[in-house]
Amino acid sequence: MNAPEVAPLSRTVTRDAIAAYADAVGDHNPIHVDEAFARTTPFGGVIAHGMLALAYVSETMERVFGERWARSGWLKVRFKLPARPGDVLTVTAEPRGSSEDGDRLRWEYAVTCANQRGETLISGTASVEAE
Repeated sequence: MNAPEVAPLSRTVTRDAIAAYADAVGDHNPIHVDEAFARTTPFGGVIAHGMLALAYVSETMERVFGERWARSGWLKVRFKLPARPGDVLTVTAEPRGSSEDGDRLRWEYAVTCANQRGETLISGTASVEAE
């Protein structure tokens, strides 16, 4: 049985999304929410929480696998660059085969989250239990 195809997902990072994420997780680090402070850092401005961008990767997989993703999905990724307000992030997941996990088959995907300039922000592997 072949791994299902996963359609790309695009999301725009907004200041409202960053603020809502900060409120939801209680992370109000000024690098995420205070433009004046963030301009004084090496980033030169506000950046999104890395886990906000990673949530878009998880959303991409959840759209195909639903409850199975919540129950058995995992991600192993590297954060390479920050997302910024106004960035349009596109997540792709390319099937890379399968592996055995005890008596269960798992599908594996190469996942990437890139911005509108084609810069990779997140890359890694996603895995989910096969049907």
